[in-house]
Amino acid sequence: MRYDLVIFDNDGVLVDSEPIANTILAAYLTELGHPTTYEDSLHDYMGAAVHRVHDLVLERTGQELPADFDHTLHSRTFAAFEERLQPIKGVTEVLELLVAEGVSYCVASSGTHERIRVGHRRTGMDEWFEEEWIFSADDVGQGKPAPDLFLYAARSMGVDPRRCAVVEDSARGVEAAVAAGMDVFAFTSMTPRDRMPGATAYFGEMTELPRLLA
Repeated sequence: MRYDLVIFDNDGVLVDSEPIANTILAAYLTELGHPTTYEDSLHDYMGAAVHRVHDLVLERTGQELPADFDHTLHSRTFAAFEERLQPIKGVTEVLELLVAEGVSYCVASSGTHERIRVGHRRTGMDEWFEEEWIFSADDVGQGKPAPDLFLYAARSMGVDPRRCAVVEDSARGVEAAVAAGMDVFAFTSMTPRDRMPGATAYFGEMTELPRLLA
């Protein structure tokens, strides 16, 4: 393969969490008096850290979300993950190939470390990712679409950003990878390619990814 490190986004790339998480987020915001559809949640918050929810609600309404918003949101989301979260179809085979080829990989997610761990335990991804291969927006000053998280992951893994490939499924993630000077392969299962401009290539099934990385 032509890369020394493959950096995976987590939600929607390794684990099928986006439909679950955005359904819960939309319902909770609506419950709090901020009407939000599932489609609104995907458009406004997919690929972003939770602070964007606070920032956007405050900007649009002048109201702050409750102090326990994050705790309640995470509790509801994690409970749903434990019930029905699944790995993305075909991603295990991609990881098997990277191991066989001796290519390093890691995860760099806008989610918290706790969210990543919960999802990985539920889906078996914890068997594939050592603790030191897991990076969260909590680790850096700015999350996606800033490049900080991807640059931090590459530095921590000891790899030049120009030798990294990023696998993303959101516009913010693609923007962050491009800003980091990395090639980025956009997974279109949740987000149409025209909403993720600038990617190196696009793919709709995980079985297509190894060919793109070769």
